[in-house]
Amino acid sequence: MKRRTRLFLAALAGALAFGGPWLWRHRAVVWTPAAPATAAPTYRLGSVTFVPCTLRQPHSGLATHAWCAPFRVPEDWAHPAGPTIALRLALIRSRAARPARDLMVPIAGGPGQSIIDSWPEMAPALDGVLAHRSVVLLDQRGTGGSTPLTCPKAAPAHAASAPAPDRLSPRSRRKALDAEVRACLGTLRARGLHPADFTTTQFVADLAALRHALGNPPFDLVGVSYGTRVAQQFAMRHPAAVRSMVLDSVVPNALILGQDFGVNLDAALHADFDLCKSEPGCTQTFGNPWDTLVGLKRALAKNTPEVRFRGPGDYAPAQEPLTPGRLVGLVRLYAYSSLTAALLPLTIHAASRGHYGPLLAQSRFIAHSLSHTLDDGLQLSVVCSEDAPWLKATQREATTLLGDRYIRELQAQCAIWPRGAMPRDFHAPLRSSVPTLLLAGQFDPVTPPRYAREVLRGLGDGRLLIAPGQGHNVIGAGCMPRLVRRFINRIQPRKLDARCLDALKPTPPFLNYNGGAP
Repeated sequence: MKRRTRLFLAALAGALAFGGPWLWRHRAVVWTPAAPATAAPTYRLGSVTFVPCTLRQPHSGLATHAWCAPFRVPEDWAHPAGPTIALRLALIRSRAARPARDLMVPIAGGPGQSIIDSWPEMAPALDGVLAHRSVVLLDQRGTGGSTPLTCPKAAPAHAASAPAPDRLSPRSRRKALDAEVRACLGTLRARGLHPADFTTTQFVADLAALRHALGNPPFDLVGVSYGTRVAQQFAMRHPAAVRSMVLDSVVPNALILGQDFGVNLDAALHADFDLCKSEPGCTQTFGNPWDTLVGLKRALAKNTPEVRFRGPGDYAPAQEPLTPGRLVGLVRLYAYSSLTAALLPLTIHAASRGHYGPLLAQSRFIAHSLSHTLDDGLQLSVVCSEDAPWLKATQREATTLLGDRYIRELQAQCAIWPRGAMPRDFHAPLRSSVPTLLLAGQFDPVTPPRYAREVLRGLGDGRLLIAPGQGHNVIGAGCMPRLVRRFINRIQPRKLDARCLDALKPTPPFLNYNGGAP
């Protein structure tokens, strides 16, 4: 099978964890030591000695001056005297002469995303926090520079996110998936790694060890998407270590990831398409986008076209099939951001008229970007241990646009992938008095506001802010950065004046590639 299919757990959004204007950028950020003459030679915090470094993002001007240090932990915390693994650690120092003792700790999504690689893009949303406190960035084990579980040639599959071999028979597809998973597992084992040790629970222990090494400062946790699961688990195990939490695009502890993907996507698309119905010019031009999308998916299933197009980036001639799975995967990614969701009626309409080239080019671009964003092995280690055993292919999901095939294929993958241990109360709802600010996008196709409301019920000092008209990952939307800064400074969520969010609106549907109606 020439084309890779990817395990893309959008509810935990890796690149999607930092969606909106940051969606679909390349991950490959590297850090290099800074010139000795430009900064002090070392900076010590607790027992950790940092040296100057720069976090760079290739193919862009994004870069951050930072302090980096090696950090090693046991591969399996149940056997602390056993083999160790290297984690990548960075510190962004506060601009204050005397920073607050507490440290802000952002946690990336995915699972599989590197927080250090993501930081240059996430930094604008959290820049205000640096006025008073420093930021600690620890790549989750299995991601970025922390012993990544990367499968360089054959990655595990997920039919919902990227081009899938729709035209293969179920038996052939299952055989191909099995081969890819076994190849990935073999690659990691050849490196001497044990994928069952790369779970949320092990990473929570890593964070606790880091806090101890830094001198036991209080943590201000900022989790995005899957990162909200990590933050909740840390708060459950180490409540006295947490000063505050910001949970953006919330994944409740009790949630079995993947169970409601199709239902959530359908609800978000209907809400997005209702915006088209409210614009006379949109309905006159495109009709009912939902009906067009469903009809297009059915047409592609009956007659899958081979499409010639110019590849993104190099503009080289290419030819690929446009399958129903590829169509739905692209639509799903578009729904993450208000801006790209506004393009859906126009894009779907053009494809229904046979103009497939732009859609295929965009699909290839996104798939390529995602391949540089998420570590596939870490995704499987987390989800196979924490979610797949409880996933069920239901009739409700089967009747959605997305369908339930990805559930069945994920279960097949996880039948091969080793499972790690987790506490018996892992999926228990969070009960906490830690001051917490929860953020949700009104039209989030993966972690809708009802998930945040579910977590809010267990909090003694929490507040939910819903970003009107927005999708997944809203920490950088409108005035949200200012509200997050005020919350972390004062940790009084119920006293926040959040009326500035009323200015947020969804992007009007594009009537052509110049934009929407004035």
